[in-house]
Amino acid sequence: MTALAATLAVVAPLVLAGEKGLFHFPGADEVRLQKLSRADNEQEWPFTVSSGYLACVWSAGKRMVMFLEEPAKDEAEPARMRKVFVSVNPFELTLGNMADRDLIVPVDSVETLVKRMAPFAALGERLCDQPQGTHVRQGEL
Repeated sequence: MTALAATLAVVAPLVLAGEKGLFHFPGADEVRLQKLSRADNEQEWPFTVSSGYLACVWSAGKRMVMFLEEPAKDEAEPARMRKVFVSVNPFELTLGNMADRDLIVPVDSVETLVKRMAPFAALGERLCDQPQGTHVRQGEL
């Protein structure tokens, strides 16, 4: 009984504050997507493709920003869409992106990768805060 009371004491403020739990699965109304393309004069574009989608989703109890490759339109069968975490956290950028690391331009150091991803992580965080369907321009950072 004491364990149940302790659990409720910890969980209740989080539920009341609208926090998502570790095993929360996002609904369609919680996902934010925005088309993102490389500008002609952009020097620090961190991705190997010129356009894709910036996404904000809930994962592991927190908001996560991701870059999704734009699916090819000419293929008969849909291919697996590559995706990478967009963050300033070195662990998420290196270990979290191991499966699709070829979607990120190779760099000399993790520090350089963090610097290249930072503006897109900030844009994604702003996207997370907007109502669904809102378009946030890169100049609004």
